[in-house]
Amino acid sequence: MPCRILILAEHEDGALRETTFELLGMAHRLAGDAGWPPSGIKAVLIGQGLGDLAGSAAARGAAEVICVEGEAVKDYTCDGYTRVLESVIKAESPEIVLIGHTPNGWDTAPMVAAGLGVPIATECSQVALESGRPLFTRKAFNGKFIQVVDMGDARPKIATIQKGAAPAYTGTTQGAVRTVPAGVGADQLRARFVGIKKGEGGAVDLTQAAVIVSGGRGVGAPEKFGVIRELAQALGGQVGASRPVTDMGWLPHEHQVGSSGVTVNPKLYIACGISGAIQHIVGMKGAGYIIAINKDPDAPIFSVADVGVVGDLFEIVPALTKAVKEAKGRA
Repeated sequence: MPCRILILAEHEDGALRETTFELLGMAHRLAGDAGWPPSGIKAVLIGQGLGDLAGSAAARGAAEVICVEGEAVKDYTCDGYTRVLESVIKAESPEIVLIGHTPNGWDTAPMVAAGLGVPIATECSQVALESGRPLFTRKAFNGKFIQVVDMGDARPKIATIQKGAAPAYTGTTQGAVRTVPAGVGADQLRARFVGIKKGEGGAVDLTQAAVIVSGGRGVGAPEKFGVIRELAQALGGQVGASRPVTDMGWLPHEHQVGSSGVTVNPKLYIACGISGAIQHIVGMKGAGYIIAINKDPDAPIFSVADVGVVGDLFEIVPALTKAVKEAKGRA
């Protein structure tokens, strides 16, 4: 079956990264919108001894997993992945290539695009079809502008996708696995893999949070974020923030939700004291359920909220926290 959409499946520590399933989820949505059969969705997996992981991708979204194996690509290098991806793309001739906007993705994708002589859209928060043409939405100028990129008649159209930009594919498929040799030797690579050093534990990853309680400028001061943290803790969630909060140094940048922060898709998003600038809304409007708390009844955040509460967050949030704790105590 001809390949319509090709995604790069990433793996780490013997498991597929969640971004792989997010890309497959986006691929299935795009294929459905375009009227393409799911059989045109393929994944490429690069490494050594990856049969089980390839089977996992084939069972959860990929009609075919092209498992490219070789000693020289056992560990990630930009050279190795670029050579493999260029070869696979030339052989499969997909319409669209989706790659996670991860350290490996943003390292490799531009090299692949340059090698193939095609355009690329990076750090996309959305891909949508308009009159049959895929349009890629991304931020520019440190999130102050939103670009919608039309790559014209280029084939393939390559894009890196933000973590959390699409829900992970949760269905089941009966895809095939095709193992092929990498055809790349270590002597052909200009870089060699040395090792991976991980940062200290405890880092915030809002893209994987099921519940996020975010605070904005309306909280008033960094020391007042205690009420936000207490509600997040009671709900088993994470603390998020709007850009003004991180710009003023009240919270680290890793907590920022929005076009210049991260795009999130939690089951529940509670916005406290956030007016709702478009840069923030584009980063959280995909949440399953949105509760907004703000003193201003005309705050833009209410336009995307499932439930809007007009009032003082310092009265409402502690009451919510108390109610959650009492409900859990009765469970």
